[in-house]
Amino acid sequence: MSECKLNHSKSDVQNKYDQQEEYLPEDIRNLFQVFFKKEHSQSTINTVFHLLKKYDLAESSEQKRRNEQLKEIVC
Repeated sequence: MSECKLNHSKSDVQNKYDQQEEYLPEDIRNLFQVFFKKEHSQSTINTVFHLLKKYDLAESSEQKRRNEQLKEIVC
Protein backbone atom coordinates (compact mmCIF):
# COMPACT_ATOMS: atom_id res chain seq x y z
CA MET A 1 0.00 0.00 0.00
CA SER A 2 1.23 3.43 -0.79
CA GLU A 3 1.52 6.07 1.89
CA CYS A 4 -1.53 8.29 2.21
CA LYS A 5 -1.20 11.84 3.50
CA LEU A 6 -4.90 12.12 4.34
CA ASN A 7 -6.13 11.50 7.89
CA HIS A 8 -9.31 9.48 7.90
CA SER A 9 -12.01 9.77 10.54
CA LYS A 10 -13.60 7.01 12.57
CA SER A 11 -16.69 7.67 10.46
CA ASP A 12 -14.64 7.03 7.29
CA VAL A 13 -13.58 3.67 8.69
CA GLN A 14 -17.17 2.82 9.64
CA ASN A 15 -18.37 3.68 6.13
CA LYS A 16 -15.59 1.68 4.51
CA TYR A 17 -16.33 -1.25 6.84
CA ASP A 18 -20.03 -1.09 5.91
CA GLN A 19 -19.07 -1.26 2.22
CA GLN A 20 -16.76 -4.23 2.72
CA GLU A 21 -18.50 -6.11 5.53
CA GLU A 22 -20.03 -8.82 3.35
CA TYR A 23 -16.58 -9.70 1.96
CA LEU A 24 -14.85 -10.00 5.33
CA PRO A 25 -14.60 -13.31 7.20
CA GLU A 26 -16.94 -13.63 10.17
CA ASP A 27 -14.14 -13.65 12.75
CA ILE A 28 -12.90 -10.28 11.41
CA ARG A 29 -16.42 -8.83 11.39
CA ASN A 30 -16.85 -9.82 15.03
CA LEU A 31 -13.66 -7.99 15.99
CA PHE A 32 -14.95 -4.77 14.48
CA GLN A 33 -17.92 -4.70 16.86
CA VAL A 34 -15.46 -4.06 19.70
CA PHE A 35 -13.13 -1.89 17.61
CA PHE A 36 -15.82 0.70 16.93
CA LYS A 37 -16.61 1.07 20.64
CA LYS A 38 -13.06 2.15 21.51
CA GLU A 39 -10.90 5.18 20.78
CA HIS A 40 -7.87 4.69 18.53
CA SER A 41 -4.87 6.66 17.39
CA GLN A 42 -4.97 8.45 14.07
CA SER A 43 -2.34 6.07 12.76
CA THR A 44 -4.49 3.04 13.63
CA ILE A 45 -7.58 4.58 12.03
CA ASN A 46 -5.66 5.35 8.84
CA THR A 47 -4.16 1.85 8.69
CA VAL A 48 -7.50 0.11 9.19
CA PHE A 49 -9.12 2.32 6.55
CA HIS A 50 -6.51 1.33 3.98
CA LEU A 51 -6.71 -2.35 4.87
CA LEU A 52 -10.44 -2.21 4.20
CA LYS A 53 -10.14 -0.08 1.06
CA LYS A 54 -10.89 -2.18 -2.05
CA TYR A 55 -10.78 -5.35 0.06
CA ASP A 56 -13.41 -6.89 -2.20
CA LEU A 57 -11.21 -6.39 -5.27
CA ALA A 58 -8.05 -7.85 -3.71
CA GLU A 59 -6.81 -11.29 -4.67
CA SER A 60 -7.30 -14.08 -2.15
CA SER A 61 -3.66 -13.99 -1.02
CA GLU A 62 -3.88 -10.23 -0.47
CA GLN A 63 -7.11 -10.64 1.50
CA LYS A 64 -5.40 -13.21 3.73
CA ARG A 65 -2.51 -10.81 4.34
CA ARG A 66 -4.94 -8.01 5.20
CA ASN A 67 -6.94 -10.34 7.46
CA GLU A 68 -3.82 -11.08 9.49
CA GLN A 69 -3.02 -7.39 9.81
CA LEU A 70 -6.61 -6.56 10.76
CA LYS A 71 -6.59 -9.25 13.45
CA GLU A 72 -3.43 -7.78 14.96
CA ILE A 73 -4.71 -4.20 14.90
CA VAL A 74 -8.43 -4.54 15.58
CA CYS A 75 -8.17 -7.12 18.34
